[in-house]
Amino acid sequence: MSSPPEPYNMTNELAKERNRAAAERTLMAWIRTSLSLISFGFGIDRVVAAIHGAFDTGVNALNLSRILGLAFISIGTLALLAAALSHRRDLKQIERGHFTYTPRLSLSFIVAIALIGVGFFAFIGILVKGN
Repeated sequence: MSSPPEPYNMTNELAKERNRAAAERTLMAWIRTSLSLISFGFGIDRVVAAIHGAFDTGVNALNLSRILGLAFISIGTLALLAAALSHRRDLKQIERGHFTYTPRLSLSFIVAIALIGVGFFAFIGILVKGN
């Protein structure tokens, strides 16, 4: 036997709309962040390839820049995918009216750790290539 539908409550409906709008703003922020990461990765690869083509320096930084660029593109793409999935989950939660706090790993923290890893490997790669 199903429970009767809840009576219409304007306050609850406005709260749901505020939460939905906040989820939309969060997704838009992740879209901007992801596009920046993807663009930065593409830019690194193209700029280093152009410099390498113009000035044959003898140092093969092309492979390192390609790996670094692909790493940024990958992080941006994966962050966007995770943000879209999180957004979808949040909208379903709002729709059902379940507003209990459920602890979960922060997407921002995951992206920060991934960027720290890329930065560390880029630093080591540049340090090794410089010698």
